[in-house]
Amino acid sequence: MSPRSDLGRLDLRDRTPTTAELRASLPRGGVDVDSVLHHVRPVVEAVRDRGADAALEFGEKFDRVRPDRIRVPAEELDKSLTGLDPRVRDALEVAIDRARTVHRDQRRTDTATEVVPGGTVTERWIAVDRVGLYVPGGNAVYPSSVVMNVVPAQEAGVGSLVVTSPPQAEFGGLPHPTILAAAALLGVDEVWAVGGAQAVALLTYGGTDCDGAELEPVDMITGPGNIYVTAAKRLCRSLVGIDAEAGPTEIAILADDTADPRHVAADLISQAEHDVLAASVLVTTSEELADAVDRAVAEQLHTTKHQERVATALSGKQSGIVLVSTIDDGIRAVNAYAAEHLEIQTRDAAAIAGKIRAAGAIFVGPHSPVSLGDYCAGSNHVLPTAGCARHSSGLSVQTFLKGVHVIEYSEDALRDVARHVIALAHAEDLPAHGDAVRARFPDSPS
Repeated sequence: MSPRSDLGRLDLRDRTPTTAELRASLPRGGVDVDSVLHHVRPVVEAVRDRGADAALEFGEKFDRVRPDRIRVPAEELDKSLTGLDPRVRDALEVAIDRARTVHRDQRRTDTATEVVPGGTVTERWIAVDRVGLYVPGGNAVYPSSVVMNVVPAQEAGVGSLVVTSPPQAEFGGLPHPTILAAAALLGVDEVWAVGGAQAVALLTYGGTDCDGAELEPVDMITGPGNIYVTAAKRLCRSLVGIDAEAGPTEIAILADDTADPRHVAADLISQAEHDVLAASVLVTTSEELADAVDRAVAEQLHTTKHQERVATALSGKQSGIVLVSTIDDGIRAVNAYAAEHLEIQTRDAAAIAGKIRAAGAIFVGPHSPVSLGDYCAGSNHVLPTAGCARHSSGLSVQTFLKGVHVIEYSEDALRDVARHVIALAHAEDLPAHGDAVRARFPDSPS
């Protein structure tokens, strides 16, 4: 029997819900990271205590393969790049070039501000020293995630990068060769064959490889992963920086009666293809479009490769069609939802996009599908999920930069403000703060 997708419906046309009501009623799935912390904590602690040996043991248990060592030999990277399908190599080179074009323009410049004569504050932007970039290896192979993590880190000026990805039994305990080839194409020469929570822990604590080589810990970990990877990032974030706690992928489409239902259906299916927990949501003013999308999804489902996965995702509570009275109501709905990916397929799509306040990335018009952003738009596809786009951004050059204030005051400039520093120190009952200034001017009146 062929799988079916039954998109649920939420009709909001007869009321104007509050923001709180929208957040509570809109389709939303997600995962409960807390529910797996008790499974992940022993893994993190074991890797903390026993390093690479523990990571390899967990890899053998979960990935059913134990590599000879953690670090992938340089010749394997070269071999993977040499054997890469030329069409895939060409596509990756285009993706890399466009991503570099976009991310290079994001690099911040230092700003020096003369607060008073002789008193300056300079904001310096300093790249994180060493970064671990996690690339999943589950339902699919993600060389695009190598690109999306490595390029902004390189453009930020990160000096040391390590890519880590699960070992694959069918490739002799190495990560998938396309992952290795993408790393080589980007000039990354350090790749670890380790995945899951044990990879996050090993990146955090470091260790010693089987050949005695040091596996240096990192300062920051980025990249998407499953619930166990996310839980490990939560446990380790007090020791390393992380980009975000990524949840299942999601797409929302704001559409009116001008949208092509075939395009809308195809885009909903494209995200559902990722995972049975993926969310696909259509917000529309047109019941006729909603009906047509239902029919188009049913037709296209029969020809898509991962039918069962897609059907499960589209039928889940995290997916559905939301009917609204006006486009303004639709804007309120998608702002409350704060999708990872938001498509605008309406009249005056660019103007509507300008009213969006919460989305990881916005795709404007009928010729800007999410899959373009996944690969070759030049934008980044590592984006906030689960409503976090209300307050967080996607991966960018800024992720890998630290803003550091450099303060330099002359004697005269400090003398001029000394009485104010002393007054505020006493107001906060921290007199030693004031004394630290007063000590520099012992001959001055109190």
